[in-house]
Amino acid sequence: MIKAIENIVAKEQFEPSFIGIFLNPFFIARRGLLKSIKELGKEITGKTLDVGCGTKPYEKFFNCQEYVGLEIETTINREKKQADYFYDGKKFPFENGGFDSVVTNQVLEHVFNPDEFLSEINRVLKKDGKLLLTVPFVWDEHEQPYDYARYSSFGLKSLLEKHGFELIKHHKSVNNFGAVIQLMNAYLYKITYRIPLVRQLTTITLGSIINFLGIIISKLLPKNNDLYLDNIILARKLNGI
Repeated sequence: MIKAIENIVAKEQFEPSFIGIFLNPFFIARRGLLKSIKELGKEITGKTLDVGCGTKPYEKFFNCQEYVGLEIETTINREKKQADYFYDGKKFPFENGGFDSVVTNQVLEHVFNPDEFLSEINRVLKKDGKLLLTVPFVWDEHEQPYDYARYSSFGLKSLLEKHGFELIKHHKSVNNFGAVIQLMNAYLYKITYRIPLVRQLTTITLGSIINFLGIIISKLLPKNNDLYLDNIILARKLNGI
């Protein structure tokens, strides 16, 4: 019974359904992210590399024939992540042009060497290969001290073009009042997360009320493309190896 509950809670963290309103303090952000990944994930095909794969929560939403997970070499990553390969944080352990697609989800903000990182993604992609990249815009510092940057839509476009990519689609996830509401729940999470029972009770009670308000108010108020939670970008590699 306990294991079943743990599985439900784990699933709701990345694929929030209605009950996620009561279980996931990041319900609004994760629901917005999932919506874009489901839509753009159809473009991810062939042999696919997931850089910073974690537990591979979105693998089933891609049309790939082979899915390879990559993580930085650490003891914690080897114990808790579902990576197939590990690397030193600089050079990917793959040959040039070996992948049809690359996915990197909520990783770029934790990369202190973005030029090297994107150069490596370009290197391992085939010409015309697709890149699906998600990265926060408005969010708190997290996974400290390994949180280095926030990227605007203009900054991402410039950075990707600099490294040989053409933007195909760009979604601004949760570009409505939900962004404000989500930050309220993120605040509650941060001030209670050291006390698990208090955190869980806060999420189920106050957090769920805030989620409901966010859903309702966001439908009533206009969108704002200048204030949003996440960038989700589908890009294409232009240059060959």
